[in-house]
Amino acid sequence: MDIEFLREKADIFKKIRQFFDERGYLETVTPVLSPNLIPETCLEVFETAYIPPKGSRIREKQSFYLVPSPEIWMKKFISAHKIDIYQLCPCFRNVESTGRLHSPEFTMLEFYTMGADYEDSIAITEDLFVFLLDGTTRKSLCPPFEQISIDEAFSHFAGFSLYAAAEKNMLESEARGLGLDPPKGIDAATLFDLIFIHAVEPNLPRDKPVVLKDYPSFVPCLARKRPDGKSVERWELYVRGIELANCYSEETDPTNIRAYFEHEAAAKRKSSLVPHEIDENFWQIFNDFPRCSGVAMGVDRLIMSLTGKTSIDSVLPFPIGRQ
Repeated sequence: MDIEFLREKADIFKKIRQFFDERGYLETVTPVLSPNLIPETCLEVFETAYIPPKGSRIREKQSFYLVPSPEIWMKKFISAHKIDIYQLCPCFRNVESTGRLHSPEFTMLEFYTMGADYEDSIAITEDLFVFLLDGTTRKSLCPPFEQISIDEAFSHFAGFSLYAAAEKNMLESEARGLGLDPPKGIDAATLFDLIFIHAVEPNLPRDKPVVLKDYPSFVPCLARKRPDGKSVERWELYVRGIELANCYSEETDPTNIRAYFEHEAAAKRKSSLVPHEIDENFWQIFNDFPRCSGVAMGVDRLIMSLTGKTSIDSVLPFPIGRQ
């Protein structure tokens, strides 16, 4: 462990807090252990249990899950208080590789801005980068971010229009044309991920930050739909080719959120290696939920970018596998 680097890392945490504190965001601290989670088929979780002592008011052993993100708790906070909030917290994702870009335990920055949409969140994130860079002029990090729609990215890097191919049920044949071998009959969302990971993501510009925006609506997420109906108000930020942040104009329609939960929960029950409980009444907090936008950013990857490191292991004091 390099003590000077640890001081530099601690200073970055202080600056992140200073940035949001000066803008009136309230820092929140929410539970790491949760009795239920938002169903997301793209990730696996860690399960543990609380064993009550004799004489406890809790009589039986209870299952808990380490949060993959603080979203489930932060949205409950927003529903109750309707103010700008942020959080820096440990998060956990199972069945993750370790090393250069992944760690099963990592630090997340998550912030929500009331009355904002995903475009506003781009500007806020650019401001955060300017604040953290503090006058330095590293081109691969400096705003303004280049903004590219997902359809433009597919056209440029994969050689076809995403929406034209999806409408004609040709995503599978396009994947095969790129030399990929998807199983027959997989859905559009899985084909999107396959093509994106192999043909689009590796070819994104590395000399400047890139915002990929307007994701297809057939990829399930809790983002608000755009007027075209084909896409949602979502973006992801890439720095030096590495995914760093994910943002939505948050879906606030309780009917849509309930449908999302039902769809993802059904898929999760079929495929999950670690099944978890789901809050079946979570959608009800959106009966009185403000218009807002949320950003989730991997802090370890952010620190990698700011300090010129090349792996997450190099920014963690006790990386998994080397403890």
